[in-house]
Amino acid sequence: MKLKLLIAILFFTKISFSQTIFGKWKTVDDETGKEKGMVEIYEHKGKVYGKIVEIFEQEHRHQKCEKCEGDDKNKPILGLVIIKGLTKNEGVYDGGKIVDPKNGKKYHCKMTIDGKEKLIVRGYIGIPLFGRSQTWIRQK
Repeated sequence: MKLKLLIAILFFTKISFSQTIFGKWKTVDDETGKEKGMVEIYEHKGKVYGKIVEIFEQEHRHQKCEKCEGDDKNKPILGLVIIKGLTKNEGVYDGGKIVDPKNGKKYHCKMTIDGKEKLIVRGYIGIPLFGRSQTWIRQK
């Protein structure tokens, strides 16, 4: 009986960990389908953040976010925190912002997990209808 209970606990723990948003995700450009880099999503003080930890294109690895505003202006894109302040709300992460380092613009951000290996990241202005989505792939 105890063994069955232990197996059940381990099974459900594995399921809940596989559905976490935290970890490294390969970013894929929604317009070109090209793999761009890697973002690590983490929690800090109860909020969700994400920073660029790898850039695949050699020529872009040392670029700075010249068009960003505030504290992010002229910071290296590699290491830049582009997702800030999201919270989980009924399986959806939202309530924060995402920055596009190409143009420096900030957008509202909404993220949902699609299966075990995909993350749908939507940046939008005003309401989610006015935005675009990217599908990121979980990295192990």
